[in-house]
Amino acid sequence: MKKILFIGHDANRAGAQLVLLQLLKMLKQRNIPTHLLLGAGGPLETDYQKLTGVTKWPEPVRQLYGRRIDKQLYRLRIGQWLHRRIEQERWRAFEEDLRSQNIGLVLVNTVTNSSLYRQIFEWVKPVPTILFAHELELAIRMYTQPENLRFLLDHTDRLIAVSRAVAHHYVDAYGFDASRISTFQLIDIPGLLQKIEQARQLPDLLLQQGIPENAIIVGGCGNAEWRKGNDLFNVIARQVISQHPTVPVYFVWVGMPRNELYEDLTLDLQKAGLSNRVLFIEPTPDVFRYTTRFDIFALCSREDPYPLVVLEAALSETPVVCFDKAGGAPELVETDGGFVVPYLDTVAMADQIGALINDQALRRAMGQTLRQKVIERHSSEKSMRSFLSIVDQLTATTA
Repeated sequence: MKKILFIGHDANRAGAQLVLLQLLKMLKQRNIPTHLLLGAGGPLETDYQKLTGVTKWPEPVRQLYGRRIDKQLYRLRIGQWLHRRIEQERWRAFEEDLRSQNIGLVLVNTVTNSSLYRQIFEWVKPVPTILFAHELELAIRMYTQPENLRFLLDHTDRLIAVSRAVAHHYVDAYGFDASRISTFQLIDIPGLLQKIEQARQLPDLLLQQGIPENAIIVGGCGNAEWRKGNDLFNVIARQVISQHPTVPVYFVWVGMPRNELYEDLTLDLQKAGLSNRVLFIEPTPDVFRYTTRFDIFALCSREDPYPLVVLEAALSETPVVCFDKAGGAPELVETDGGFVVPYLDTVAMADQIGALINDQALRRAMGQTLRQKVIERHSSEKSMRSFLSIVDQLTATTA
């Protein structure tokens, strides 16, 4: 059996990369051969290597022998020749590695990889291609070039969209054939439930951070950036906390690197007098030890196609409050798994978070309903059967 070549842009601990990790794990359990091409490394790289062979995109030549020697070599115009030769050797080894993999199908995990796909296209054609689309308009503009995305879409045989919102976007914005789109999410529900249960058995990390045991935690999670609405998270925290002066409400965001955005948001909190009530946790493999402590999940994203963090919150029985028109989360939350509020209406979001703070029974009921919907709608076995059916259809036509 030929391999499925997966293309991933990096190995950072973020939603699309974690979904890919889960998919590789489920395919390995079924003895389906795979190989992974990574555009860059990251914390998940070792986890990927435990599941499949990994080829990394060749790194640019940054140094030949050392700063002083390189300076002399470039002055003599020998450095330029050596530089080109090393790059050519790296690229040749990279090409030989990929061509040796016996590839029968390519799966491009996110449109971010459109440039990588275009550059290796001549090596993998005419094998069929699946695009696993996780992005909407903002992310597409941030992470792709129009000509690369057009090339990828023109050579995509089937598109898997993580939500109806994503499917509609590729039909409406790019004219992709709706009959070649499947809409489902590939997640390992048994594996996630196991991680959630294991996390609950461990000591409370928020207690160690000085947050009282009886606190109500409003949580957010994800790689911090403008698209994720971290600035809105602070605004909503101020509104909610001011409306509940006698309730120990704390806001916790997991996935905030110590960068310029962190500095800006921390300054905001200092000015608002909220430094002791809003906590930013760096990206961590212990994410479930924080998120299982959440009482309410605030999805402040301006755009999020169908975030894995919402599915994880649901499996933890945590109700979700999100914005309408910001992606696929409203398709799951609806009216019984939390609240969907008008786009960027932080007052409405604060009010609905307040309603959940004031009603423990409502929190419990909505959290339980949300969990049940994920289990029913995103059965790991059902999603895997759908995926393998697509693989079988595409590979049968090229056999």
